[in-house]
Amino acid sequence: MLSLDNTFSDEDVQDFIGSVYRFLGQLPDGSIAFTAEPKIDGLSMSIRYENRKLVSAATRGDGTTGENVTANVRTIKQIPKTLPADAPDIVEVRGEVYMAKSDFLDLNAQMEAEGKQTYVNPRNTAAGSLRQLDAKVTESRKLRFFAYAWGEISEMPSDTQMGMVETFGKWGFPVNPLMKRLCNIEDILGHYREIGLKRPDLDYDIDGVVYKVDRLDLQQRLGFRSRSPRWATAHKFPAEQAFTTVENIDIQVGRTGALTPVARLTPVTVGGVVVTNATLHNEDYIKGIGNSGERIREDDHDIRIGDTVIVQRAGDVIPQVLDVVMEKRPAGVEAYVFPRTCPVCGSHAVRERNEKTGKLDSVTRCTGGFVCRAQATEHLKHFVSRNAFDIEGFGTKQVDFFFESEDDALKIRTAPDIFTLKKRQEASTLTKLENIDGFGKVSVKKLFDAIDERRSIALNRFIYALGIRHVGETTAKLLARHYGTYEAFEAAMKEASSLAGDAWQDLNNVEGIGEIVARAIVEFYKEPRNLDVVGRLLDEVTPQAAEQIAASDSPVAGKTVVFTGSLEKFTRDEAKARAESLGAKVAGSVSKKTDILVAGPGAGSKLDKARELGVQTMDEDEWLALIGG
Repeated sequence: MLSLDNTFSDEDVQDFIGSVYRFLGQLPDGSIAFTAEPKIDGLSMSIRYENRKLVSAATRGDGTTGENVTANVRTIKQIPKTLPADAPDIVEVRGEVYMAKSDFLDLNAQMEAEGKQTYVNPRNTAAGSLRQLDAKVTESRKLRFFAYAWGEISEMPSDTQMGMVETFGKWGFPVNPLMKRLCNIEDILGHYREIGLKRPDLDYDIDGVVYKVDRLDLQQRLGFRSRSPRWATAHKFPAEQAFTTVENIDIQVGRTGALTPVARLTPVTVGGVVVTNATLHNEDYIKGIGNSGERIREDDHDIRIGDTVIVQRAGDVIPQVLDVVMEKRPAGVEAYVFPRTCPVCGSHAVRERNEKTGKLDSVTRCTGGFVCRAQATEHLKHFVSRNAFDIEGFGTKQVDFFFESEDDALKIRTAPDIFTLKKRQEASTLTKLENIDGFGKVSVKKLFDAIDERRSIALNRFIYALGIRHVGETTAKLLARHYGTYEAFEAAMKEASSLAGDAWQDLNNVEGIGEIVARAIVEFYKEPRNLDVVGRLLDEVTPQAAEQIAASDSPVAGKTVVFTGSLEKFTRDEAKARAESLGAKVAGSVSKKTDILVAGPGAGSKLDKARELGVQTMDEDEWLALIGG
């Protein structure tokens, strides 16, 4: 279950629609229809039916693994327990579980009458209600559902997005009555504004409008990016704003040493959520300077302790300080002086300079490395986080506890120490974890079991967990898929250390990897301390070989393909997407590792190099014949 890209302006929506036409190689003539529907502010849900009976329900989770909430979903009256006789044998209906505003108000009135603490907003209440251990509690909360998407279906009942949603309605699912099928940008934006005007009167919270290409065959051609579909986007409503006061500015130190200023605010409610903190990003942002050196506020509108500021939740999620109300600035408040030493370890803090451009990095970083407690603990927190090793019961509190311990039987300073904890505990005759407050025999056994469950882990999770600068979840997946095994990945990174040669070129040829990311990865593997940690980690953990996306019978699965020249039968983007969907790796230039070069008219140096290296070359017709059209 992938997330959607967000758009925030009419221009963004025009760009999205234009990108659809460009990808498909069509002129923007209004011939492609889009659906437009309210974006429900609830909890994403996938409900599976087999032989027309509800068998399971799961939350979105990390997009791949969700939480099993089947028993609780069965209590939601709007969700059918069985489907009609004409429904396919296997159906996964996806949508949003939410709590109506009226039901939320009734629940809070009941809680208040009982002298209990009231809830903050419907979305969080719905999420908490759905995760109740007792399904009877969930049933009492009156949750509701809108269906708008699907997963696996053994037989498609329609060939359009609109048709699929209408089918869900016939099967008994609630579908949103404000959904429309539209073709031109004026009508699409008009519907967005119409829904915005109706927003206050709706009995459910929405935070935007979702646009999707209507024809399913076009959706299939457009395909997906690593984290989102190319055929859909969410047009968010403007963020709500409020006024509050900056009580202090604290500096947080992240796992890569970044010093991030955080405004501590007088509590204020913004969009139904109480906001007490807001990121100030970096030194320049405090001064009112953007990433490109441009002014983002008036010259004298720097942010100071004591200022009254305008706060909004960016994208209705992240609190952000927009501007300063100068008329309310107290007399005598001084400009904030950004620290030049790390507030945690005292090491020198610097803004690095880009060797090529000569421009200062916007981020100030601590130079202490693993000497810095903040970097070490943040690295561990990243390592055990949900999208990395995801060790159940090993959260922030546990990291801090084990890191602070001076006892050899308990202390955890680097990731490998997590996996030797059980062995050290078994060998200890003095300090037993089960005798420490907050632990016990049962909880300790569960913790050790959770750690042991992660001794074998997906390659992309392993790479992501290493905490390499600039390597997020998406990049880790690209690297895992390209290199296949951890052994091949590490060997290639060491070989690329000279920033030249085939290994360096191959790394830069990975689709989605640029030189900045490539340099960061290579630099990580040039650091002896990192190699020591990774080596000790590999003594305890086995990264699994990456799974191939395509079926083994695909003629291009696992092969590296390069497209060059002016392609005439399909756009370059569509060609890449199709190749990747069949399990091929698409590279930007020809090397010894290239298996196939597809050359359109006007192919030049890449074709010459392919012939020189003996790479298989073919034209577009031969490529289409190879992959089956």
